[in-house]
Amino acid sequence: MNKEQKAESVKEIKELIESSEAMYFMDFAGLTVENVNDLRKEFYKSDIKYKVVKNTLTTRALKDSEKYSKHVEALSELLHGPTGIVFAYKNPAAPAKILKKFADKIDKPKLKIAVVENEIYDSKQLNSLASLPTKEEVISGILGSLNSPASGIVGSINAAMSDLFSVIEEVAKKRAA
Repeated sequence: MNKEQKAESVKEIKELIESSEAMYFMDFAGLTVENVNDLRKEFYKSDIKYKVVKNTLTTRALKDSEKYSKHVEALSELLHGPTGIVFAYKNPAAPAKILKKFADKIDKPKLKIAVVENEIYDSKQLNSLASLPTKEEVISGILGSLNSPASGIVGSINAAMSDLFSVIEEVAKKRAA
């Protein structure tokens, strides 16, 4: 790879880094071609990019990055051996769910480190990341809890009105009698 190709690769990696909400660095050693293809399909379904990278070029891209440059040291310590980077855009926890599903099934790939919303997570925290709710789940939970008190209030008002109508009806019956 000549200097121009390296510079272009660094630029491409930097663009992926800058536009992502989360990055998962994984060791893909031991995966079969079929496993990698299955993994790529799952990533594609979730609008996640997966790229196998050269560690030195990734380190350069991280240094140039405004978003993740403060993590260069921690990340570059783990950038050795075969490395694939998973870039998440819409749902930062989605790659963790996919990686955990594969790791539970075939004990691979191994997570080296993850950076989710500018926080570093080590490989031991994959289960925690995988259990994070999606943005849609959080929003629906908030809306549900906002709706619950309103429906409770409506129910209380309806019950009070029903009781009031019962009292009025009983008074009317007594006066009529």
